[in-house]
Parts: sequence; C-alpha cells; structure tokens
Amino acid sequence: MKNFSTNENELKQVLIPQNRLQERVSELGLQISQDFAGKNLTIVAILKGSFVFAADLLRAITVPCSIDFMSISSYGTQTSSGVVRITKDLDESIAARHVLLVEDIIDTGLTANYLTHALRQRNPASVDICALLDKSARRIIDLPIPYRGFEIPDVFVVGYGMDYQQQYRNLPNISILRLNGCSKPQQHAANDPDQNDSQKSP
Repeated sequence: MKNFSTNENELKQVLIPQNRLQERVSELGLQISQDFAGKNLTIVAILKGSFVFAADLLRAITVPCSIDFMSISSYGTQTSSGVVRITKDLDESIAARHVLLVEDIIDTGLTANYLTHALRQRNPASVDICALLDKSARRIIDLPIPYRGFEIPDVFVVGYGMDYQQQYRNLPNISILRLNGCSKPQQHAANDPDQNDSQKSP
C-alpha cells in the first residue's frame, strides 16, 4: 500500500480486495453469457476508467461478442444535464446489435443516462448497463443497472483502472484514497466529466 502513496495523499484502506474483484467479475461474465446467448453482443467500454474491468469482463464472457470504446469529456459543469462531448466515438456500427455499456462506477446516473440515450439513437437491438461500482447514495436519476458488481459508500476510490490525477490505475484492488489537506477531491478532470474519469460525479 505505501508504495502507491505520495507525500500528499495516502490510501486509507482496501475497499474491495483483488480476489473478490475477480470472483465478482467471473459471476457477471457468467450472468451476461447466459442472458445474451444467441444474440449479437457488443461491449462498449467507456475510457479510461473501465478499461481494466472491461478486459477482465470480456475474458469472463463465454458467448461470441465484440468490444468497442468511447471516450467523453464534459461541457464545463454537468450538474443539471449530464451532457457530455464524445471525444472518441465507436469504430463500428451497433445497429441491430445488443449493446452492453460498461462503466467503472456510476453515482448520480446523469452521464450513463445520457450515453444510453445517445446509443439508442443508433438503432441497436438493446442497450443495457454493466457497472463495476454503484455509488447509489449519490443517485439523482433512476437508472436501471441490470449488471452491477458492488454497491459502495460515498467515498473516493482508486485502483483497478480508476485514478486520481492519472495515478493508482495499476492497483490490483479498489482502495479508498484520502487526500491530505482536502476533504474531498475535485470531481472533474480536465478531459473527463467524472471524478478524474473514475467517480462518475457530475
């Protein structure tokens, strides 16, 4: 743990250990494989925070599927709408395909809700959400999440692809980050609408 800390910040505690992450991802992969058997499945992973989760999830899915990526940034503040700008769009058409939007963490639900509506404009067969972490205490909009890894409290987490100022993504677990001299981190990164593209807090 100390190797990942800086002079200013420190990892307070491990929230979800590596072995439990892998167990839950395997469970999600099995559920998704059963639900999408015989269907044309495309996984759409939102960069950058979900890339580790999406890679492990893809390996846990046993039915044929493809994967594509989107990257987004905010228009200043999203407090009222959750509207974002797509900075990296899909490479392939999702028309007539069943789409699984893969997010690292969802809290207010505004950004994920906007993205699902945007994807539905492209005539897919369906759009569903798979989120590794659900910070439901911050939910603003009622958003169905049929594939959910863990529900977590309202804390700032890093690791397993999620960052603070582009650090800590390589942690094998999910840990709570304590920022010394700051009660709570800024929720918006320069190029991502959510907590340094990890905490989904517009």
